[in-house]
Amino acid sequence: MPANPVLPLRARVSGFVALTKPRIIELLLVTTVPTMFVARQGVPSVWLMVATVLGGTLAAGGANAVNMVVDRDIDSLMERTRERPLVTGVMTPRAALVFAVTLEVAAFAWFLATVNLLSAVLAVSATFFYVFVYTLWLKRTSTQNIVIGGAAGAVPVLVGWSAVTNSLAWAPVVLFLVMFFWTPPHFWALAIKYRDDYAAAGVPMLPAVASLEETASRIILYTVILVALSVVFAPVAGMGLLYLVSALVLGAVFGAFALAVRRDPGERTAMRLFTYSITYITLLFGAITLDVVV
Repeated sequence: MPANPVLPLRARVSGFVALTKPRIIELLLVTTVPTMFVARQGVPSVWLMVATVLGGTLAAGGANAVNMVVDRDIDSLMERTRERPLVTGVMTPRAALVFAVTLEVAAFAWFLATVNLLSAVLAVSATFFYVFVYTLWLKRTSTQNIVIGGAAGAVPVLVGWSAVTNSLAWAPVVLFLVMFFWTPPHFWALAIKYRDDYAAAGVPMLPAVASLEETASRIILYTVILVALSVVFAPVAGMGLLYLVSALVLGAVFGAFALAVRRDPGERTAMRLFTYSITYITLLFGAITLDVVV
């Protein structure tokens, strides 16, 4: 649909906001700030947290906007994405791309001016990985698309750590792996519901090209690795009993939901896992914060 030049300002602003995928940004930032607490072994400065969150929002928003520009053809074929602004014609692809590039440049400049060069490089490198490795290459060609591409969504923990220390260490690397192995069960659960959409668009998301039983088995495998890594994080980062117990309990519940999908790989059980996966990562990183400050 062609862009409508007479749309009211409010509609256009809403369209630009939608380009950034605010819900995904919220989830990414949930992992950034707690990591800063661990890096500081206490409460980081409010200004540093605000600066890091703002920079991360700009970088992630730019990456998501480029993703929508590239995927506008398949978004029009999928029920879940038919209301995205480039499909409905709220704006032109050129306007969206200019907006995205502006956000990325602003993110790098902001990080460089208020945080440090390492954080700036990490944030923008995640965008390049998300756009070129996931969106332009793997998404339409490989069933491993979300597995490898999910690495981009794990970078915010590295940004959070480097913002405090201007370096990296084993603790943020383990947290990176936690996020890396959390992404496939989280996304495959959602993809089970929309597998017909992905098939219609020609996107080889695992549930669209493999059996639901095979998808469920992969979900269990990644869940086991995820929970193991969340436990490994405790000794690596010097976490206390509060975090360790939380990781074990939250992981056990995650495993139960994953097993439920294996027994009944239908839409209802898959969406229960998807919903809990968001609760899981939020509570896990909340436990990280509490363990540091209590």
